[in-house]
Amino acid sequence: MSRFFATGSDSESEESSSADEITPKAPGTTFKQSLLLSDDEEDTKRVVRSAKDKRFEELTNLIKTIRNAMKIRDMAKCLEEFEQLCRAFLKSKNIVDKEGVPPFYIRLLADLEDYLNQLWEDKEGKKKMNKNNAKALSTLRQKIRKYNRDYETEIAAYKENPQESADEEEERGPEDSGSSSESDEEGGDDGVSAKSFLKKKPEAAPEASKFLKSAKGSGDESSSSGEEEDDEDWSSDSVGSGSESSDEGEGKSSSLAMAFLKKAQVPDKASEKVGKKKKTKKKERVEEEAEEEGGEEVEGGWEKVKGGVPLVKEKPKMFAKGTEINTAVVVKKLNEILQARGKKGTDRAVQIELLHALAAIAAENNLGEGILVKIKFNIIASLYDYNPNLATFMKADMWKKCLDCIDELLDILFDNNNIFIGENIAEDSENLAISEQPFRVRGCILTLVERMDEEFTKIMQNTDPHSQEYVDNLKDEGRVCGIIDRLLSYLENKGSTEEICRVYLRRIMHTYYKFDYKAHRRSLGLQGESKSEQDQEESEGEDSAVIMDRLCKFIYAKDRTDRIRTCAILCHIYHHALHSRWYQARDLMLMSHLQDNIQHADPPVQILYNRTMVQLGICAFRQGMIKDAHNALLDIQSSGRAKELLGQGLLMRNMQERNAEQEKIEKRRQVPFHMHINLELLECVYLVSAMLLEIPYMAAHEFDARRRMISKQFHHQLRVGERQPLLGPPESMREHVVAASKAMKMGDWRTCHSFIINEKMNSKVWDLFPETQRVREMLVRKIQEESLRTYLFTYSSVYDSISMETLSEMFELEIPTVHSIISKMIINEELMASLDQPTQTVVMHRTEPTSLQNMALQLAEKLGSLVENNERVFDLKQGVYGGYFNRGVFRSHAGCVCGCTCHQVEQAFLKNYANWWLCFFLISDQKGGYQQKQSYQRDQKGGYQQKQGGYQRGGYRSQNQSNY
Repeated sequence: MSRFFATGSDSESEESSSADEITPKAPGTTFKQSLLLSDDEEDTKRVVRSAKDKRFEELTNLIKTIRNAMKIRDMAKCLEEFEQLCRAFLKSKNIVDKEGVPPFYIRLLADLEDYLNQLWEDKEGKKKMNKNNAKALSTLRQKIRKYNRDYETEIAAYKENPQESADEEEERGPEDSGSSSESDEEGGDDGVSAKSFLKKKPEAAPEASKFLKSAKGSGDESSSSGEEEDDEDWSSDSVGSGSESSDEGEGKSSSLAMAFLKKAQVPDKASEKVGKKKKTKKKERVEEEAEEEGGEEVEGGWEKVKGGVPLVKEKPKMFAKGTEINTAVVVKKLNEILQARGKKGTDRAVQIELLHALAAIAAENNLGEGILVKIKFNIIASLYDYNPNLATFMKADMWKKCLDCIDELLDILFDNNNIFIGENIAEDSENLAISEQPFRVRGCILTLVERMDEEFTKIMQNTDPHSQEYVDNLKDEGRVCGIIDRLLSYLENKGSTEEICRVYLRRIMHTYYKFDYKAHRRSLGLQGESKSEQDQEESEGEDSAVIMDRLCKFIYAKDRTDRIRTCAILCHIYHHALHSRWYQARDLMLMSHLQDNIQHADPPVQILYNRTMVQLGICAFRQGMIKDAHNALLDIQSSGRAKELLGQGLLMRNMQERNAEQEKIEKRRQVPFHMHINLELLECVYLVSAMLLEIPYMAAHEFDARRRMISKQFHHQLRVGERQPLLGPPESMREHVVAASKAMKMGDWRTCHSFIINEKMNSKVWDLFPETQRVREMLVRKIQEESLRTYLFTYSSVYDSISMETLSEMFELEIPTVHSIISKMIINEELMASLDQPTQTVVMHRTEPTSLQNMALQLAEKLGSLVENNERVFDLKQGVYGGYFNRGVFRSHAGCVCGCTCHQVEQAFLKNYANWWLCFFLISDQKGGYQQKQSYQRDQKGGYQQKQGGYQRGGYRSQNQSNY
């Protein structure tokens, strides 16, 4: 029979049972044996700890280890355990999201941060530390500061009332333990409780000796209550397992050790003493914090900042009591503040506040304007340095402070003529004290204003252009321009020529892209509707054209740097083109020769050049110069990167073409949104110009095999339109232009006009021009003229003669205009006809080949090119270098078309070889390729003669040179 069911309590059974209980056993076997004790215990359920308890117990153990390491100042151990604690807390993220951050975790973060700050401020203690602890202290301090930023609110709440937050956690502990003991007692009246099944015997075995020792002195509580933190863990376990065994009177106690564990008086007293110790420690900590706060208030009047990352360094005091405030003392304090600039741990906002306070002290003590100017220089520089990253922009409050400081500095400089500032003044030669000699301060006001202008550009670049914030920020441009104007008037009296050119350029950059509506109204002879508007126009100063002319001409004459002069020329051309002064803009572009070496300029200047060329092309279009407009816009539009070339956005590219760093640099070069050129308007102007040039050319060279394309992009749009299986009404701007081109090809100018000028196109494109009605009238006129030319090219073979009056009625043009167009076509040999003046008719000449003849000519040309290629391959195989040229590309086909070699022709060709060779001149384009532009004309004998020979460069700037 098992000993567990034996009755009686003799000494031998007690000794044997206690001996068996002390020997360690495997938990699995004990659990299996206990399951066979009785039928009542089989019905009991296992009590399993929740995931919350497991995770929080793990965090608690790590916190205890960290606090022990804090007591002995083991920083290396603290760092190691803190890293483990962070990882453990990250594992319990799901539980924390449901339950909230545990208070004991927040208390540790706050205590650890305060503890590290105390150690960091203790200079003597840091010197005594060994190398590992000192390094660990620095690392742990940085980590805890960074880690606590996510818990600023909780830490601030704990610091406001640390006593309550600690007591709440302690109250939860006894309640939980009490509830667990009650539940154990309910299920453990008979036999062993459910927790005893989960109890690990190997862990209890070594501790049994302690209880056996304490049993000898049954009345002595000092051995159990005077233990350290290890005994606290044991006492908590003993409370939970206090009812594991039943009464001794029933005879079901398993061992003598379990009988000792039954006593609940010892752990209760121990927990009370530990709780008292914790409360006394918390009270002492709260009293120490209160004393520190009181001491700080007495010392310097500084307020304790709640929340946020605490400052490592104390704010430097201004001046001690009784210190005489003079210029030397203020300069010394200023240097002390500036020495902390850029150092690690320096709060830039506090540094700006200190400089403001120093300026106020200098003003109160009447130390003179010289020291005030120097402090203002440093305040503005500190505001610029507030954001260490170049890509970030200034916040709104800092931007307002910067503008106010620059205004105040300019006020001081205007009010005091005896202040001389400059970068060439050495710090040793500065004169800041009040004396008979003028003040001399080292600094450059122009540099500060230029930086302010750049910051304004960054603010506009990083603001959403479609928000109200962008409009609010744009309102500051008036203030920025006002500051630049004030600086301009100041430097005109005291600045050098180089400085004046620099500030003039800043003023030009804020003026060149703005359309002067009031000057435009005055040029048209219009006046304001109301009397107030008329008075305002009269009171205003000179027009923007006069200002631009005066500023740019000064730079042309005085500037010694190419960059400033180049930017001024481009801005001047842009402003001329914007206000429809086509001839002035074109002449200035031609005289400057910027297209020759603009590729060597920096990217911002190249962007400005592209913007100027685009504006020049749009101006030529408004003036009716269709060919000039197309040539100016050809390079930007044919590249397919108009958005990027104009600095109005970035295109999606692979990381191989542009890495992240290059992308950041290009973003800083972008033009603010209010300076953008409408890309849809630009594309529409280009496509309409290409249509007016390409459609008549295509009609004139319909059967020419060597016909060249004027605009590749326009042909691409035509091909896209032809591929569509279903042609509906046009919707987009491109579809409107394609539909108009098809109508013009048929000579139907009215349909073409309806596609180009309608409500949708007016709202998208044409209404954006200043003189909308004049542009529409010019477009209608051009469509009528080019449709007439296309009609004559297409249907001239049908007519023997046609009346000019009929053409005038068809295209709604005046007879002199029709006469002029036909005369030009006859003179340029585009139309084989003659004018009969008495009858006002056009008589067609039957010299054009028929369609069959044209096809035969194309076949002959293709066969000739085939023969030439075969001969070239044959010469390469024979190893005769240059045999292709020696034998001649063009052969006489009087005998046959098969390309047979004629000895006589070859001999005649070799005699004139030198003359023939001059026809081939080769000029490489930008990509290293060649574009052959040759046309052939059939002579009377059936041979071929070269009409135009050679190659022409097909690059961007060479075309501009040929057209401008």
